[in-house]
Amino acid sequence: MLPELNDLKTLRDALSRAPGPDNAALQGAADRNGQLTKPPGALGRLEDLVIWYAAWRGDSRPQISAPQVIVFAGNHGVTAQGVSAFPPDVTVQMVMNFEHGGAAINQLAKAAGATMDVHALELDRPTADFTAGPAMTEDELLQALRTGWEAVDPKADLLVVGEMGIGNTTPAAAIACALFGGKAADWTGRGTGVDDAGLANKTRVVAEGVALHGDSGDGLEILGRLGGREIAAMAGAIAAARVLRIPVILDGFICAAAAACLADVSAGALDHTVAGHQSAESAHGAVLDKLGKQPLLNLGLRLGEGSGGALAINILKSAVACHSGMATFAEAGVSGG
Repeated sequence: MLPELNDLKTLRDALSRAPGPDNAALQGAADRNGQLTKPPGALGRLEDLVIWYAAWRGDSRPQISAPQVIVFAGNHGVTAQGVSAFPPDVTVQMVMNFEHGGAAINQLAKAAGATMDVHALELDRPTADFTAGPAMTEDELLQALRTGWEAVDPKADLLVVGEMGIGNTTPAAAIACALFGGKAADWTGRGTGVDDAGLANKTRVVAEGVALHGDSGDGLEILGRLGGREIAAMAGAIAAARVLRIPVILDGFICAAAAACLADVSAGALDHTVAGHQSAESAHGAVLDKLGKQPLLNLGLRLGEGSGGALAINILKSAVACHSGMATFAEAGVSGG
């Protein structure tokens, strides 16, 4: 059961005390995997995936029947500095598209048999420009985290979180730079397609933000000063899933930046997650490397919305179907078990 998220200490404490995987289920799944009608290791990463999933669900022969996709949307004051190829109005328009079922993520969630929820976070009130001050006050950060925290269905057995927010690769790059070090250029990409001049401007903005806020404290403090409401909401949802032992498939660069804030707070905060894909955003692979996550897919996606994570649901579903539905050597009467 989730505690009420009344302050940031509650979140930090919840992460530090969150339950780990079920070792009995892990061992049972590993034992069953060794008895299935296939050569050892023949299903490659699918075998590791299902054992990981079984351990977090506490079931050595699991099923996936209730995946949930949540898309959070927010607007960013830093877009006033020309960091995006699109205006902030597109965020509002895309939220309407999500709500009417017309976006790519709607189709991918449907194909994966997942429910989909959309949460727009104060789109008429963008965060502050982080080159001039903190993007969010502590109360604003907490409210955004709480939106994600409370959006997770406790009955879900798998979670994907995505985002919509024009300009949000800029705060994601700033978060990555602040957490992992290096130069702003190492973490700043073209997002939705800025040209060379736009990339240079975006890199400048990231560098200024990190210079102002990069030594602010742990990942939650960095999230509040450099992030956005939808990024914080994704972090809140991922954290809630950790407490509820719901496995999470991470989406792209922005989702990975949100997750990295949690990893900075608690070493095991992301043990219940896998990376759904590696996006075309230049720094996504580097963030995944820092998090120790190997992507399931690499298809050149750069859409956001949770699209890569949702696409990977069926990979995990297939792994679970093989593990739980295949016969053992003894059941099939096949020699070699």
